[in-house]
Amino acid sequence: MKGSADALILTCEHGGHSVPRELQPLFRGHTALLQSHRGWDPGALVMARYLARKLDVPLYAASISRLVVDLNRSPSHRGLFSSVTGDCSGLERKHILDRYYTPYRREVEQAVSRHLKSRLALTHVSVHSFTPVLNGHRRNADIGILYNPDRAREAIFAQRLRLALLETDPDLCVRCNYPYRGSADGFTTWLRRLTPQSLYTGIELELNQSIVAKPAARWVALRDQVRTALRTALNRN
Repeated sequence: MKGSADALILTCEHGGHSVPRELQPLFRGHTALLQSHRGWDPGALVMARYLARKLDVPLYAASISRLVVDLNRSPSHRGLFSSVTGDCSGLERKHILDRYYTPYRREVEQAVSRHLKSRLALTHVSVHSFTPVLNGHRRNADIGILYNPDRAREAIFAQRLRLALLETDPDLCVRCNYPYRGSADGFTTWLRRLTPQSLYTGIELELNQSIVAKPAARWVALRDQVRTALRTALNRN
């Protein structure tokens, strides 16, 4: 990894809480749910757009609510559809998949495939955020870096990114494979099955939503810290 920078793409699967017009009747009375952390990842799309602009790299993002269909879940995952859309008919669910899920996933898969055909090493950072309190338990991290520890390049990159983040601010609490396991179901996990580990590094970047809600100066500073750390971890300095 040292000595040359990988190509970089960014994705954001949970960037918004919009609901397509034809599905809005299903969500009547669910406004609070849509706007909660169950409906989207606050701050994730803001961060992803900032990084894409500052690093001049492609971003593939969606603003559809994860309650319509979860773009970060594999096709057979039980959480693909939510409590709102899970009771839809098979035909309705197929429409949702064909219209909103498959096109997004295919676009990213094709972007990854183009890099692999060129034999270019690719780092994929999927930007997310997490609620600071879940089921009464407070999460004690500012940033989580999710990766598969069985893939050497990912393990190396995750540690490089963690150290680079701490260089920007030693007071940041940065934890690896927290608050979720990097090997659990997700888009990066799905893409690992399709790619050689020598060429594909899939990372989920998890931001604590409490920082997003803090005074604007702190949130602005974090965006620049993540940008700087990614440049360092990718050997782009």
